[in-house]
Amino acid sequence: MATTAKNTAALVSSPPSRKNARSVRSLTDAERARLEEFAELIHYSPRYSDDSHEYRHVMLPKQMLKVIPKEYFDGDTGTLKILYEEEWRGLGITQSLGWEHYETHVPEPWILLFRRSK
Repeated sequence: MATTAKNTAALVSSPPSRKNARSVRSLTDAERARLEEFAELIHYSPRYSDDSHEYRHVMLPKQMLKVIPKEYFDGDTGTLKILYEEEWRGLGITQSLGWEHYETHVPEPWILLFRRSK
């Protein structure tokens, strides 16, 4: 997937410091129960790759954003922060090992971009 100058501005890529500036925020049992109803509605794109990484994007149901804890969001952009594996798995996202959440798409905050090294 080629990224052009036009769509690069719409992506928010976080340096590792943004991700590591906070600790993992685990879900409470009540939050987890509210999110479980959306797990089957999560859509996973086909995988695509470049020379170094394999990629995919994960689309959450839009209504799911209303029940995700506010601490998971970036107050400046309104998108989800870059999530630790424990956090995105807690939301019901299921993928094999090695995937990392590395970007969010500002115009469509329900779309999370993932990658893993080849």
